[in-house]
Amino acid sequence: MRFSVVEFGYDRGQVDSCLEELGVRLTRLAARAESLAGAGRAWDEIRQEATHLCDVVELRRGAGERAELGEIEREAAEILAQARFELEAAREEARQVRERVYAEAVRARRAFEAALAARRRREDRVDEILAGPAGAPVPADTPTAAAAVPPAGVPTTRAAAGAADAEPPSERGTRVA
Repeated sequence: MRFSVVEFGYDRGQVDSCLEELGVRLTRLAARAESLAGAGRAWDEIRQEATHLCDVVELRRGAGERAELGEIEREAAEILAQARFELEAAREEARQVRERVYAEAVRARRAFEAALAARRRREDRVDEILAGPAGAPVPADTPTAAAAVPPAGVPTTRAAAGAADAEPPSERGTRVA
């Protein structure tokens, strides 16, 4: 019986195969010993030893399965612990991101409110300027730029500038040259 050495002990497949073969041989031996049981005390001892070895092989096989299950359970526990650790780390990161985003939102809202207040102040100032001084009203006969008399040679309307050769608006685009 030679087994390849692997990272942790021996190659499990080789050991299981060897135990299977040993179990088959021992079962055959026990059956043969059972058939020869009437031959005397020596055969009875051989039969008992074969039965004992069969039991040992079965115990080993069961222990190997239990060890394998224990290994699987240990590995599952490690994976579960790692997953819990990663989940906790992700939760912590999410909490930090939420706090950072909330702080940025608060800063943005304050900046927006400040800009809105400044705009409202400018709007109030423009309304104040456009309303004029809050003093006395302007008299109706005060000359304005619109009421000024045009200088000589400057027509006041389009019609006065040369209405004779100008087309009336209703006839535009209907004349053929």
